[in-house]
Amino acid sequence: MVTLHFHARKFLKRALKKAGLPYGAESHVEVKGFLAKHYDILLDLVTVGVYKKFIKDVISKMGIQPNDRILDMGAGTGRNDLLMLGYLVEGEVIGLEIGEEMKKQFREKSYHHGNLKLRDLRIENKLPFQDEFDKAFISFTLHGFKQKDRIKIIDNANKALKKEGKFFILDYNEIGLSKKSFYVKVLFDLECNLARDYIKRNWRKIWKEHGFSVKNEHLYFMKLVRLLELEIY
Repeated sequence: MVTLHFHARKFLKRALKKAGLPYGAESHVEVKGFLAKHYDILLDLVTVGVYKKFIKDVISKMGIQPNDRILDMGAGTGRNDLLMLGYLVEGEVIGLEIGEEMKKQFREKSYHHGNLKLRDLRIENKLPFQDEFDKAFISFTLHGFKQKDRIKIIDNANKALKKEGKFFILDYNEIGLSKKSFYVKVLFDLECNLARDYIKRNWRKIWKEHGFSVKNEHLYFMKLVRLLELEIY
């Protein structure tokens, strides 16, 4: 099995290089070029349509109320935010995004939605929000940052949320990669290097150190992915 994994890694490296895509990159947070331009379509194709049902289920578990103000930290094309709008009446979603191609698609999606707004802000930098959002959301983004920047993002969310606010984190679960199957190891070969650091962290301890406690946890895909609902304590 070790030999099979080795040859699979070599094959992936060659295939991705030929396609002009990064292999073994430190981070995939800022998606650019071909991937960014066709991001939503490629995501649906790669997951054979599973992502559509998956993300709808995730958003449904956020308990969004009609008047909620929601901060999406790393909004991408705005696809997830459009789903959130379906639960809102007078509330709004503020999406933070810096990628040029992603921002272009976000603006196209939000054109007819006055309560979906884009801010060109880096989520690891100091943000101009304090005690004003009911919910904050981050999806498959936190793992792509260095730990010191992950902490800044967590603290930014805490500051931006109201006292009773909730922080929803959709990302990889904490797992021991060495004991996982060949297929899981190949998945993480496709991921950025920082993802392997992320899954080894004691996140419950980190949440507590930064003012959050875990209220709910929803697991997906054989417990590889989880949606965490954190509350300020």
